[in-house]
Amino acid sequence: MADFSNEAGLWATRALGASAGAAVSLVYLLPKNRREAASRFFTGLACGTIFGGPSGIWIAERLDLVDRLSVSEVMLSGSAASSLCAWWGLGILQRIAGRYGARNR
Repeated sequence: MADFSNEAGLWATRALGASAGAAVSLVYLLPKNRREAASRFFTGLACGTIFGGPSGIWIAERLDLVDRLSVSEVMLSGSAASSLCAWWGLGILQRIAGRYGARNR
C-alpha cells in the first residue's frame, strides 16, 4: 500500500514527478486548446500523486534497482511514469471509443 505519510519531502517529490510527467505528455502530443492542456496536466498530476509510490516500487523491482535507488528516486520515477502513462492510456481509450462509437451510429 502507498505510504501517504505527512512527510513534506515525499509529497514534494510526488508533486515534482507528477508535474514532470504531465509536462512531458503535453510536449509529446500538443493539446488542441487550453482546456485540453489543463485537463491533461491535472489528470497527470492527480494520477502521478496517487499512484507514484506503487508505480515506483513496481518499476524498481522489475528493473532490479531496489537496492540502488533511494526512496525519493523511486517516488520521483514512479510519479513521473504514472503521470505520463495516465494521459496516454486515456488518449488510447478515447481514440478507440471514437472509432467504434462512430461506426455504431
